[in-house]
Amino acid sequence: MATGQIETEETDQTTGVVVRQLVEWFDRNARDLPWRRTRDPYAVWVSEIMLQQTQVQTVIPYWTRWMERLPGVHELAAAPAEVVLRLWEGLGYYSRARNLQQAARRIVGDLGGVFPRDVAGLRALPGIGPYTAGAIASIAFDLPEPLLDGNVMRVLTRWSALGGDPRSSPVNRDLWALAGRLVRIAHRSDGLGAARCSRLNQALMELGAMVCTPGPTPDCAACPVSNACLARLRGETGRFPELAPRVASTPRFYATGIVEHAGRLLLRLREETGVNRGFWEFPSWETAADEAPGPLLSHHLGVDPRAWVTLPDLRHTITRYRITQRVLLARVAGPPAGVGNGPAGTWLWARPDELEALPLTSAHRKLAGRLPADGRHGKADPCDGSDRADLKAGNCHAGSAGPLSASK
Repeated sequence: MATGQIETEETDQTTGVVVRQLVEWFDRNARDLPWRRTRDPYAVWVSEIMLQQTQVQTVIPYWTRWMERLPGVHELAAAPAEVVLRLWEGLGYYSRARNLQQAARRIVGDLGGVFPRDVAGLRALPGIGPYTAGAIASIAFDLPEPLLDGNVMRVLTRWSALGGDPRSSPVNRDLWALAGRLVRIAHRSDGLGAARCSRLNQALMELGAMVCTPGPTPDCAACPVSNACLARLRGETGRFPELAPRVASTPRFYATGIVEHAGRLLLRLREETGVNRGFWEFPSWETAADEAPGPLLSHHLGVDPRAWVTLPDLRHTITRYRITQRVLLARVAGPPAGVGNGPAGTWLWARPDELEALPLTSAHRKLAGRLPADGRHGKADPCDGSDRADLKAGNCHAGSAGPLSASK
């Protein structure tokens, strides 16, 4: 058993004071966030999924746009996948968006459109783990269910002076037990008023986000429970939580080809991998650090090596990977011979004005915005806006598919 608050067997009455202080502090100091103005489980669910690995200020406009376009589980279930991905574009970890839609379709198809009200039912849905289930159950339904995210871990490890990596199994179990104890006390505390489980759990998250912040000097003077915090009393706030060292970053390099033909840009749909699956991008292949991009792109796309013009590299980070994209641009008179003959995928010639409606990965959205003005326009396309260009022959196919259709 871990030391600290968990082992000392404090009375519920003493811990009840801490719970009351947390709830009352939250009532006075909670940020006015749009998803806190509702108890709708769908709205809470979407916000919690978006907030994973993402800062609050980044999420607010995304959540607002999502709720305007997909205000309920039925709308999400029925939406085209590309609409869902476009709304999510820029948040990263795109499997979260796909899981949201899969779960919505299960709720509509198997549960009659009724959102599960218990942790077991919530955990049965794609993409919902212990934290998200606890968040929805407590915040939307005011059930005495615990939650544990990075902010709550930090608050509880400091308050209890709980050593060890909070993500390791023994310590993590103790933290879940402590979080459960607090929310059950809140549930029994009638004097705290309505939605007290919801308010208690949100208080823990808010305290970690705004006061009990990472680093050696949290704002203990603003903390409502600092007098009961063992780490503060021992002068050890900088010690907790005792996180494992971060994994070292890994450099990766990609050759990216931007090919323009008749005023259209060549895109490929990511289908062969779970990473960014369902997003469009300029054709890219991973390379060695010392490998020139031109020969590789010419090999895959059939573009004359002399046609390439070098654009500035694009550097960005995804999880532990530091990515450098070496970018080349080519204007070609006809569709490249290699398009459609390379790795499996769906290819598309898109006008620059069509890119806005397509889901693009963030890096490739930046690349599109970097293109020189004269590199985004060419001769008039023989296809009008309702047709698409055949990648093999360079002629046009009319039909009901529309300008954003693709050619397999």
